[in-house]
Amino acid sequence: MTDTGDLGFSNRTGRPPGRVITAVSRFVPAIRRVQQQIEPYARRWEERNRAELERTGPLCVVLGDSMAQGVGASRPECGWAGQLIDRLPGWRLVNLSQYGARVDDVLDAQLPAALRLEPDLLLCLIGSNDLMQPKHQDGVGNRYAALLDRLPPGTVVGNQPGTFAAALQVNGLIDDAVQRRGLVLAELRDPRTRHWRGKLASDRFHPNDRGYAAIAEVFTEALRRAGYRDAS
Repeated sequence: MTDTGDLGFSNRTGRPPGRVITAVSRFVPAIRRVQQQIEPYARRWEERNRAELERTGPLCVVLGDSMAQGVGASRPECGWAGQLIDRLPGWRLVNLSQYGARVDDVLDAQLPAALRLEPDLLLCLIGSNDLMQPKHQDGVGNRYAALLDRLPPGTVVGNQPGTFAAALQVNGLIDDAVQRRGLVLAELRDPRTRHWRGKLASDRFHPNDRGYAAIAEVFTEALRRAGYRDAS
């Protein structure tokens, strides 16, 4: 796997896509088109990360899954992370997200790599792959609590727009950590990120450019509340 600079980190988890989505994509071109973005989008972020680490300036590091990779968008930079950094002129962006990432991937790989970089700003949006697959829901509360306890104060954390039990549990943990540990909430329980008509890619799961723009808007508002005045 390709490393990001000297971090010993890859924008790939090393796990293949799930068997069901792999099988379906063979027969459904709309899903196959999105799946075909996975490898080139990961490669693009690894290339960009190396270039960003060679520059100077304040550093923003992103933790997350395929949504931060921009899978479903017209190009990687049109994911929420890419659209957000355009609103922070002068900042560098290192995107440590991975397609298919779960909370454990952030705990075990992404967050340690991020902390080694000593970022000026840390952003985290994770949990969809734990919450949307029943086999991964068991214990998600404990895993998320461990993650929230390790995120540095000031980290901007996106919550979950879903209203089912596991999502509500995770959101309760996030709300508590925001109050208790000084994290910053990106409030995705917002009509812009709960209603997805016209905002989904052809696989009907990942956002498209417009959907990612809505997520970027929510994170931008969180940054303004946290005092990042350059966020526009």
